[in-house]
Amino acid sequence: MTQTLNDTKTGLSLTAENGILLQCPSCISGLGFLPFSNAYDAHKYDCAQCYYTMHHENGIWQALTPERLAYFSQFIEEYQNIRAAEGRGSLRSEFYLNLPYKDVSGKNVWQWKIRANTYDCLRKNLLPRYNRKSPPKVLDLGSGNGWMSHRLGLEGYSSVAVDLLMNDEDGLGAAVHFEKQDGSLFPRFRAEMSRLPFMDEQFDVVIFNASFHYAENYQAVLREALRCVKEGGRVIIADTPWYSTNKSGEQMLAERQAAFKLRYGTASNSIPSLEYLTDQRLDELEKALNIRWEKISPNYGLQWAMRPLLAKLRGKREPSRFRIYSTRKNA
Repeated sequence: MTQTLNDTKTGLSLTAENGILLQCPSCISGLGFLPFSNAYDAHKYDCAQCYYTMHHENGIWQALTPERLAYFSQFIEEYQNIRAAEGRGSLRSEFYLNLPYKDVSGKNVWQWKIRANTYDCLRKNLLPRYNRKSPPKVLDLGSGNGWMSHRLGLEGYSSVAVDLLMNDEDGLGAAVHFEKQDGSLFPRFRAEMSRLPFMDEQFDVVIFNASFHYAENYQAVLREALRCVKEGGRVIIADTPWYSTNKSGEQMLAERQAAFKLRYGTASNSIPSLEYLTDQRLDELEKALNIRWEKISPNYGLQWAMRPLLAKLRGKREPSRFRIYSTRKNA
């Protein structure tokens, strides 16, 4: 179903062709049309219903209400500090332009190897074919510095990046490195996954980009993603850790929080993120939302495949595993 929005100034009906129809993150009323080209010409969108204003700072649209920004503020501060200590960003454009295929910083090589294999698997198996007349629209949830939106743009897709972080090293602000190369930049939004500032059924694909596990309520964020995707489109969960049992997942959480507390002075648990998947959790989502998961296991190499067996032989906790979970939106 094609989404339309009546422009209060002109009286014309706007559609989502060549852009996105926005809605208010506070009261979900229609806000206006944002074109992919010149996405930052408009200075703000004012909601006629609740008087919320969506504006942009340094090219990043602010779609968090003041109350929700306050709610996430401690998490954002702690998470940014930890990510910076882990060497997640760089001052060099070369770092960003090589992602995910090469980590020129050398600080998180194995993680970027996982991301690269996942991305190649997505391209080969799940992303719709590029159509020159109407490029597929992809919503990149948990986009971080925007590397996936950048890569998809190079291949002809129209991408929209969403994240909570705005900083210039690991957040949405870092995407300026891609603009230097490409001459333009995909739209970027600071928003939460459970209240997205987009009207219904506009995207061909919604991808949780190593981000689904940060949700506090899996049903809520998945329902919101399904709302934004077109009928027949896909919602994809990529690079979220999976464990065979809740016990293993809880052990991982306890170990990580203890390590963070020792190294960074915080357990980084100010919001109750769910942090991992199990088959039980996936089954519960299928039943609650009337969906069906397709599961793909990318090839991460022999060393990665041997991790569960080696952990068992050494009497250690089950390690995380990564799969890609995909579901189509039915009519």
